[in-house]
Amino acid sequence: MNHPIGMQTPEGIYMLEQVRKICSSLPETTEIIDGHGHTTFKVKDKSFIIMSDYGMTFKSDLENQEIILQQEQFFKPKYIGHRGWVGVNAPSDWEQMAILLKEAYLHAAPKRLIKQLLEEVN
Repeated sequence: MNHPIGMQTPEGIYMLEQVRKICSSLPETTEIIDGHGHTTFKVKDKSFIIMSDYGMTFKSDLENQEIILQQEQFFKPKYIGHRGWVGVNAPSDWEQMAILLKEAYLHAAPKRLIKQLLEEVN
């Protein structure tokens, strides 16, 4: 089965633009297209956001996942949900998403980069 490469729909492109704005302030973040055609944001080779035109998944932990999933727009994704990842199809509150995606980054980043980011905030 051939997967489309990167974001193709207006909704997907808009979502990608919003995620790029959020990730632009996160040290040493890279954006790639993975082998399945998904746009993936990584820090030091660890993925923390995986996107397609149909939505995105982001890294979390099991405790926070349980809290996040109480909101109806979020879901537990197949294959990686058991590790705490969370999915959303059509995010609308980008302030909330900025918080969640920065937390996703903190779950993947090495301690040195976490310290750097926290020093920049304070």
